[in-house]
Amino acid sequence: MKAGVGIDERLGLSLDQQRTLVQEAARLGYTSLWTPASATGRSAFFTCGQWWQATTAVVPEGLSVGISVVPFPAWSVPTLAAEAATLSAFTSGQHILGIGLGGYPSEAFRQPLGLDLVPPLRLTREYLAATRDLLHGQKVTLDGQAVRLHGLQLGLAAPPTPVYLAAMGPQILRLAGAQADGVTPNWSSPEQIVWLREQVAEGARQAGREPGSVPFAQYIRVCIDDDADAARRAFVANMLGYAMARPGQPTDRGYRAHFGRMGFEEVLGDLEARRQAGAKMDELVDRVPPELALRVGYFGTPDGAAAALRELSRGLDEAMVRLISVRRGDLDGCLAAIGACQPSGWLLSD
Repeated sequence: MKAGVGIDERLGLSLDQQRTLVQEAARLGYTSLWTPASATGRSAFFTCGQWWQATTAVVPEGLSVGISVVPFPAWSVPTLAAEAATLSAFTSGQHILGIGLGGYPSEAFRQPLGLDLVPPLRLTREYLAATRDLLHGQKVTLDGQAVRLHGLQLGLAAPPTPVYLAAMGPQILRLAGAQADGVTPNWSSPEQIVWLREQVAEGARQAGREPGSVPFAQYIRVCIDDDADAARRAFVANMLGYAMARPGQPTDRGYRAHFGRMGFEEVLGDLEARRQAGAKMDELVDRVPPELALRVGYFGTPDGAAAALRELSRGLDEAMVRLISVRRGDLDGCLAAIGACQPSGWLLSD
């Protein structure tokens, strides 16, 4: 198993602070750095390039850098593939591209970007196939519903870039097994990973691939602070931003369905009803049983982190310690967190 660190803009760290953090991650024995991407925020490719270059001062080849994930409907296939290939060339092949649907197909996601509605599974299948082929140096012709390319090939030489697919539902998990270089689930308990792997293995078998050949890389959220209650509140608030269905959205799809399958259904239904009646987030956070939230991550003081990660990383090929902080811009807190989670304390041997 590999161990990485996940860093995002919510931490409120400057680029200089991020460089300090990733260099310390290299010293502590982590082997990869990961960040999510947004449709309109700072370029994750630029950020990853900065991180890789900073870590070469500690590890000559630099740590590998991954994006988990790019909301791909906001990008054209050629543009995204060219950006990923450029980063792979810059890092001498130390880049993994993760792609996912993001907020698609919701109107709130599509309307500002002017995106047509295409069945999400079809869109993902076409986009994944075209992007992966381009990033493996192939010339692509595809006349699909969402992706239409005719004899296109990237105009730069770069090492092949693995393309991982964000997947949690049965159909897209089987698609990942059939076509992707890896899969990046999210917010999944070790027990849920078993089920996810079964779906991916089935897709691989149907495509003539080895059932266990598709690696799993997942963020494990941690919020570590000497104030254990503050850590709990920050962690649960972050989690509910994913787990609760937004008003008017269905509860049988996406993250809401995913959390429901893991035993959160009753709690989430209660929280959504209370929100509808006017309850604020602080009240909702306090109604989540701590033992339930601890199924999908860790919050608390530093001394409990290693044991939690040892359990939460079961079934993964790469576990990325995704940092949540109580206070924005708290570099010292982030450094303490990656120290408490350093791989030597919990990493499972092969």
